[in-house]
Amino acid sequence: MNRRTETWIFVALLTTLCAVPSRAANDAELLRDLTAVLALLGMPCGQVVGATRLADSDHVATCQDGNRYRVFINADGRVVATKQ
Repeated sequence: MNRRTETWIFVALLTTLCAVPSRAANDAELLRDLTAVLALLGMPCGQVVGATRLADSDHVATCQDGNRYRVFINADGRVVATKQ
């Protein structure tokens, strides 16, 4: 994955996590952003239908196919997804 893509993923995830509009709108945006992040990372998901916040920039995403992924920013500043 090239540096530009990783930067875009980081910015998209960080923007979603830091925005403070209405909670319902924020939840929908978070699901869309997590869907995009998982697609860019090549994880089979389809669409994220639920997300649980574990910490800042750390979520567990539940996909429509039942897969669950932990999406977080590692110590190197990269967005990572691991299957749960």
